[in-house]
Amino acid sequence: MRFSWTYEAKEPIKVRTFLGMNGVTRSLLVVAKYHGGDILLNGEHVWTVNLMQQGDTVTLVLPNEPATDRVDSCNEAIDIIYEDDDYLILNKPAGVATVPAHHVVTADSLVNRIKGYYQRQNYPDQVTHVATRLDKNTSGIVIFPKHRFAHAVIDQQLKQHRVVKKYQAIASGNWYVNHGLIEAAIQRDSESFVKREVGPDGKYAATEYWVKKRYHDATLVDILLHTGRTHQIRVHFKFLGHPLIGDDMYDGPGGMTRQALHCYYVKFFSPFKNEYIELTCDVADDMKDFLANQQ
Repeated sequence: MRFSWTYEAKEPIKVRTFLGMNGVTRSLLVVAKYHGGDILLNGEHVWTVNLMQQGDTVTLVLPNEPATDRVDSCNEAIDIIYEDDDYLILNKPAGVATVPAHHVVTADSLVNRIKGYYQRQNYPDQVTHVATRLDKNTSGIVIFPKHRFAHAVIDQQLKQHRVVKKYQAIASGNWYVNHGLIEAAIQRDSESFVKREVGPDGKYAATEYWVKKRYHDATLVDILLHTGRTHQIRVHFKFLGHPLIGDDMYDGPGGMTRQALHCYYVKFFSPFKNEYIELTCDVADDMKDFLANQQ
């Protein structure tokens, strides 16, 4: 793949500095220089220490990414919300993992399904890059960059908390406030490798919520994540005394066969299009059915 930029300023600048200003990471430069790519200045090979002048065009050339044999392909369907040359964004159903389990080659996860999809489409880049994840039994939007550069771009935005993700959840019990911010550190549960808990040795976590509708003994809640800790929403809502409906791991009451949690909104910036990508996704049918029976 090729990505080009033209330098407009008057003062000379090093190629690597200018590329860095456009989101090119050091690891991408290594790939371009030593692993089958190239860096061109006005069509000619240069090193990153070369100087650019006003009006010069630099091109980053990245090699195609062949598929890995460590992950099997799967022909199960995927629900595509959005796709361009740089990002594939899916609506993940509950019950399907985002990535295959460790040391498992033949599996049905989104990664396996996307590998099959890329093969059927004959895309030049066959590696499945994962930017965001959802728990196996959480439904909703998941972002997959389609090449190294797209992955580096959104990974940086995630680290800087510039990717906006919103969820809807059905929490147990009756809430007496309409809006709140949960700030409680999350750590690994000492008795479980998988579970998490609020505790003094954890990492800072912040979850903002708005009550959308109250039912007899459940509440529909809109959620904005300010951090991205494992099981953050589920742990924070249990901490408040309102675990999610169907969340067996965190002592949620029955009523659904999985935790009532759905990622319905995402927004991030694509430098390749020079615009924000903003998407929504309807709440999953099983959550709609649960709410319909609460009327």
